[in-house]
Amino acid sequence: MPSTFKSLALFAGPHRFALAKQGHLVVADFALGGFGPNSYPLGLVELEVVVTGRLVAASESALWTLRDAMTAQLLDPPTPGTLVDTHGRVWEGMSFHTYIEGDRTDRGRMRSIAYEARFRRFNVLAFSPPSA
Repeated sequence: MPSTFKSLALFAGPHRFALAKQGHLVVADFALGGFGPNSYPLGLVELEVVVTGRLVAASESALWTLRDAMTAQLLDPPTPGTLVDTHGRVWEGMSFHTYIEGDRTDRGRMRSIAYEARFRRFNVLAFSPPSA
């Protein structure tokens, strides 16, 4: 079973899935304008899955096709979909929000580039600024 996002096999090459930090968002009192040593839990952070790997292709143009397919899924606003790893673990309602490539393309028999892709289950997708 290939890893997919929105049923697209974007992860062409070796890759791994990891969960980002989980738990409460904790803010210090002084960050809220206070002067005490206290801190306050503001709620659980949103679930984030980090996929790291290498895009691998036989030619430079094929590698660019893989890179373009990956970045084409960075939408504004983020559109949730299902993220599935090669072991069948499923995360529903995930939005692809960050893509970072390595600093170089490796060239040999195959072309490849390292990447990190971050997917988040946003608690709230629509942002509306506070009214004045």
